[in-house]
Amino acid sequence: MNYDIVIIGSGPAGLGSAFKLIEENPSFKIAILEKEKICSGGLLNDCKQNYTFPIGFTEEYWNENEANSLLEEVEKHLSPTFLKKINIEKYQNRSLKIKTKLVNIKQAHVGTDKSPALIRTLIEKLEKSGVEVLLKTEASENINTKLRTVELKDGRSITYKKLIIAPGRKGFSYLQNIMNSLGIKYIDNTVDIGIRIETKLECYPIVKDYYDPKFYFPNKVRTFCTNSGHALVTKEKYQDFSLVNGHALSTDRGENGLVNFAMLKTIGLESPVRSGQQMAVFLARLANEIGGGKPIMQRIGDFRAGKRSRIESFNDDLYDFKPTCSACAGDLGLAVPSKIMRDLWSSLKILDTIMPGILHPSTIMYYPEIKMYANKPNFINKGFAVTEDIYLIGDGAGSSRGITGAWASGIRSANDILKNR
Repeated sequence: MNYDIVIIGSGPAGLGSAFKLIEENPSFKIAILEKEKICSGGLLNDCKQNYTFPIGFTEEYWNENEANSLLEEVEKHLSPTFLKKINIEKYQNRSLKIKTKLVNIKQAHVGTDKSPALIRTLIEKLEKSGVEVLLKTEASENINTKLRTVELKDGRSITYKKLIIAPGRKGFSYLQNIMNSLGIKYIDNTVDIGIRIETKLECYPIVKDYYDPKFYFPNKVRTFCTNSGHALVTKEKYQDFSLVNGHALSTDRGENGLVNFAMLKTIGLESPVRSGQQMAVFLARLANEIGGGKPIMQRIGDFRAGKRSRIESFNDDLYDFKPTCSACAGDLGLAVPSKIMRDLWSSLKILDTIMPGILHPSTIMYYPEIKMYANKPNFINKGFAVTEDIYLIGDGAGSSRGITGAWASGIRSANDILKNR
């Protein structure tokens, strides 16, 4: 098992690297290691794609010209069908009056039900080009930089000349363990913490005109990952706790009359906090403990009345839709830090001013929604290299914040390898 390039992770960052490398040098012997039975990452969810800078990019590592250039390459591989938008100026004007910004983004959406077919098409193209995609093959954290080997969980070893590590958001802890073992310095002081909103379509009508509206509020709060059509709130397992996320099926599956989206606050931490990631894990575990092993959900009506939600609250009277996620009815006030909840609630009130209806008593708030991409390794060049032979890319490495940005970070690491081959 000797390769020129080994890529750990088959999400959009890993795929972006593989395509660029094999297209530019078909003689490369490349292996992609994926511990799941199918390519994972954001592509496997509802596969929402943004093609406007800076959405999906970590601005400290990118400029608009470079991002736009690489987005053209991303577009060629993903072949997106862009969504139409109307009446954007109306919502933008309303937002500006109350110190909020609505960004007009070029977007595409595949759907959770159709994303596996897209993934299979991409993997088949790579395999026909000679790339080996090793599914259900998990890499351990044991990397020997002198021998250039990665130990697999099944006991075998794989040898590389260049190693690209792209474990995604779920791999933030895995990546930190590797950086600690290799002595790679990094900063971990930023995390996004928030809630996911679920409501009826008529309470958030902007999605009829703009599929995934990007609102930026004061105090570093923003909307993120809006889903409509056949929209679902889901649980995602991380270690010994669950977070909430949103999915939407393709337009072929019709509508269920619901909308969900995240309200996230970016938290910048200072010393003596040791790890933003560990703080996020602590908050997530606390919420799951309060929720009996599940995330927490609370109706807006109960929240405003200062009382916890109970399962009886989710009835067919005033609260006339059922939650799509099996969370625990409870009180977010027991789990969400007050400063964070205060800023999220203020932003929700602003949003309700722009589009009255989001604060309907039946609207559900789910917690925790936390984005685990706060690692900031000490990169030694623009290609996201941390040593002469190892590259860290994608959301888990802090070089991107979404599908298209992750793919672009993969291209950039590949370009650095090609330049120095």
